[in-house]
Amino acid sequence: KKNEVYVPDVLLVSSAMNAASQLLKPLLAETGTKVLGKVVLGTVQGDVHDIGKNLVKMMMEGKGLEVIDIGIDVPAQKYIDTAIETGAGIIAASALLTTTIAELKKIVAAAEKAGIRDKVKIMVGGAPVTEEVRKNAGADIYTPDAVSAAEAAVRVYVGN
Repeated sequence: KKNEVYVPDVLLVSSAMNAASQLLKPLLAETGTKVLGKVVLGTVQGDVHDIGKNLVKMMMEGKGLEVIDIGIDVPAQKYIDTAIETGAGIIAASALLTTTIAELKKIVAAAEKAGIRDKVKIMVGGAPVTEEVRKNAGADIYTPDAVSAAEAAVRVYVGN
């Protein structure tokens, strides 16, 4: 968030943390630690970039959120179907290519069509995404980086 660490270093640490998380998840489940909420996370259709998505996932999990990672090149309907199946309260979509920004609006429209728009918050992010893009897409939350995304997601579930 403060640009004090280089992205390759964060990715290296992320890889180590993911390996550790896989070992710790069963032990944490035994402690009865409550998950704050669920987030469906993916990279929009037409986009195969996942570095930012993976950073957001790591930060959200570190804040106590359960992240359902649906991958890259994800069609709008898959976000909706997964949110319905899992009971997630947040859909988070990443778009790195300017040519895929229009997919964000499709996700919002699909949520409206499915009748879940009032039940989920839709977060958007990625290098070309801005607050203006968020407004045009009809999404609820835009954040400029992974740390802010995790903080915003926690606020959805626990407030300020």
